[in-house]
Amino acid sequence: MRPNTYGADSHGLICGFHFGADHLGQQISVENALDFLNAETRPDGFVWLHFNLAHSATEKWLKNNLNLSDVYFDTLREPSRSTRVELDDGTLIAVVNDVHYDFGFEPSDISTLWISVSEKLLVSTRIHPLRSIDRLRDAVKRGAQVRSSVALLVHLMRDQGDVLAHIFRETTSRVDTIEDKLLAGRLEKKRAALGNSRRLLVRLSRLLAPEPAALFRLLKKPPAWIDEEDIEELNQSSEEFNVALSDMAALQERIKLLQEEIAGRVAETNNRTLFVLTVFTVLALPINMIAGLMGMNVGGIPLAENPEGFWIVVAIVISITAIAAWVFLRKDHD
Repeated sequence: MRPNTYGADSHGLICGFHFGADHLGQQISVENALDFLNAETRPDGFVWLHFNLAHSATEKWLKNNLNLSDVYFDTLREPSRSTRVELDDGTLIAVVNDVHYDFGFEPSDISTLWISVSEKLLVSTRIHPLRSIDRLRDAVKRGAQVRSSVALLVHLMRDQGDVLAHIFRETTSRVDTIEDKLLAGRLEKKRAALGNSRRLLVRLSRLLAPEPAALFRLLKKPPAWIDEEDIEELNQSSEEFNVALSDMAALQERIKLLQEEIAGRVAETNNRTLFVLTVFTVLALPINMIAGLMGMNVGGIPLAENPEGFWIVVAIVISITAIAAWVFLRKDHD
């Protein structure tokens, strides 16, 4: 049987591109990529290698063949996966969270992409197929021009922002539908849908929000091989991303208010039902008490020999019930 390579080659490589002087990406194998990186002269352009960490040989091959930072391999096993871009010995280490390719609007459909960026090499690794990195790969195949490795990272962040904006629009549409039904009085069972959307937005905000301190240090003292244009685009993409996250925070607050409105209406309905049950219980209390007293098999029961005794008891019960009903209805009206 052929071994399962999880959509990659024997080294775990999903795709590889070489960006030359024309800024266009040409597909490249790992052997040609190593020849490019180990060349004595400094060739034009850079190489992007995208690996699948689900492949058992990937991490070992990266350690043996590419001069990657130890911090990069440490981040692969860190429990904290918040989005950040850090600088380590002239190399950018980026931890980017993205949604799965088959995203189903579930909080669990979010995974991490680890990126190492240097002047001549960009390495990206992931475990699950992710939507933004696939959009970037398709754009490169269609002929997108990328000037440098940092520009490729900026392109990825913008693709991620587009995916985030799509999720925001879809979630907003769902919330609008629920709100319209709520205002129309058709409450139905929408609290679970709102809760799921809110959990999704909270998880996206927590994982996708970039750490401002790390990004600030990078933009303040960037490596010498990063030009000013790339720094400006990185800063701009970060600002656009923060705007999208602020919109998501506003949508979270809106969902919270809708949940409170639904909870209030449900509580009001429950209180009304409980009040009606209480009224019927109290109104039936005189009947039960009198029926219990008159049903005793003992001597001395009043009106037992009176031919009109039954109707007298009925009149007494009706009178007491009417007085109790008047008291409760008056309190309810107040």
